[in-house]
Amino acid sequence: MSNKSEVGCMQLQTVVDFARWGASCFNEAGLFFGHGTDNAVDEALYLVLHALHLKPGVPVELLRGRLTDSEKHAVVALLRRRIDERLPAPYLTHEAWFAELPFYVDERVLVPRSPIAELIERQFSPWVEADQVAAVLDLCTGSGCIAIACAMAFPWATVDAADISTDALAVAQINVERHDASEQVELIESNLFDGLAGRRYDLIVSNPPYVDAEDLAAMADEFRCEPTLGLAAGDDGLEIVLRMLAQAADFLTENGVLIVEVGNSEAALVERFSEVPFVWLEFERGGQGVFMLSAATLIEYQMRFRAAL
Repeated sequence: MSNKSEVGCMQLQTVVDFARWGASCFNEAGLFFGHGTDNAVDEALYLVLHALHLKPGVPVELLRGRLTDSEKHAVVALLRRRIDERLPAPYLTHEAWFAELPFYVDERVLVPRSPIAELIERQFSPWVEADQVAAVLDLCTGSGCIAIACAMAFPWATVDAADISTDALAVAQINVERHDASEQVELIESNLFDGLAGRRYDLIVSNPPYVDAEDLAAMADEFRCEPTLGLAAGDDGLEIVLRMLAQAADFLTENGVLIVEVGNSEAALVERFSEVPFVWLEFERGGQGVFMLSAATLIEYQMRFRAAL
């Protein structure tokens, strides 16, 4: 975005004007969209509204409102940061939505975007009996979005939210307090299951690091703003998931289930364990690479999983 372009845009007047102009600038700059929106128009409108202290879904009449000079400068400054720094929009607004809930985010955590949200909204049916879920574990919790959304879905259950990153847990604490969930959600610093000895869960859910080395090297600049610790998982993307599979049975109740997102590493996992009957879940709103295994299946193949480490 050139200074000349900025001077010219001061002649624009309405929210619609600035959203259209911002989208044109975003497309010209070749930005990547994948952290809450999937196109330049939606992202520009979202950021324009944020700069004006407005939320998406405002009455259409407000979109025709004329901006003051100070508002124009605020809008342009925010749009310029999106272009110059390649920061995902949620890092600029410090807010992301997951399972219809708002969460604070910054560069210490990944931006929430997992299809697991859809599973939470339907209480993981038919894979668990909702009224039988008394204890939930969100492993690799990051911002805490999965744990907190699970607490909302199962208000009678205890929820543990574990992560190796103290930075991530600090962000999760902000979100636990924001949603008044401290009595239900416990944050635990743990390298996978290492800090959870003696605990058992009816449901373990995880969106762990699963990006393989090739995909990591090819990622757009926006992804490089996110913590590598939350993305990288070795050459084949299975480094973390293999450890999880080898240990999960020891932390599940008799009828418990493990649900894990592995994204593009699905093919590598299936090839590695072609004999294991992974149940790959389907989503109405898009998404793939999420599997379910029962405690019984994990026990049956536990030695196979451990041998793979």
